[in-house]
Amino acid sequence: MATWFQRLSDVSSLARSEHMLKEMLAELVQELGFDCYAYLNVQPVRVFAVSNYASEWQARYLAQGYAKIDPVVAIAKEQMRAFTWMADASRSLPKRLRHFYSEAGDFGIRSGISIPVRTAFGHMSMLTLASHKLSLAVEKDIDQIAAVTAVAQLHAKLEQQDAEPTANVQVELTAKQALCLRWSAEGKTMKDIAAIEGMSFATVNFHLNNARRTLDAGSLAQATALATKLKLI
Repeated sequence: MATWFQRLSDVSSLARSEHMLKEMLAELVQELGFDCYAYLNVQPVRVFAVSNYASEWQARYLAQGYAKIDPVVAIAKEQMRAFTWMADASRSLPKRLRHFYSEAGDFGIRSGISIPVRTAFGHMSMLTLASHKLSLAVEKDIDQIAAVTAVAQLHAKLEQQDAEPTANVQVELTAKQALCLRWSAEGKTMKDIAAIEGMSFATVNFHLNNARRTLDAGSLAQATALATKLKLI
């Protein structure tokens, strides 16, 4: 597979457009004997994919929050190294996890290789090559350096091209939450916002706290930054 990872680096370097990159990546994945690929970018609140999985599965995966229970994502975060995996049909698994594996199998996702990489500001991206086969016959040892280097280059290329996600999580704020966060972004204190909008201090605090929880932010400053980045305010 070391040769394949070198080819992935070549493709990432060569592709001059987002369309070309996605097309060449799909061909490269099939040449290796896999059916499809999924690049997943995992950030607080914002999780998005660039993939040629069935669009119905991509939408369902993100809408149902499967990234939070997907064992492949959990292993990637814990180990941060390339690894092979296969679906687990064990009856001992929690019902929701068994349902997840069953759904993935319905879309022909039963085994694969995943390569996670650390990205800026403590985030993670990962590339998964998936197969309909129940098990894989690949080299026992994956060249970790070659794998991570190639996927890091792919990540950089997708970032550079500002690639359009094929699926992403939509986060929504209420009108009042967005309004209060916008004033916060303008440097206004909660007392200022209350006076400007004719609200009580407690009401402003209520809306800002709910916005912070919705954005899974640890502070008001982080919530404001995330809302701005996601173009919610």
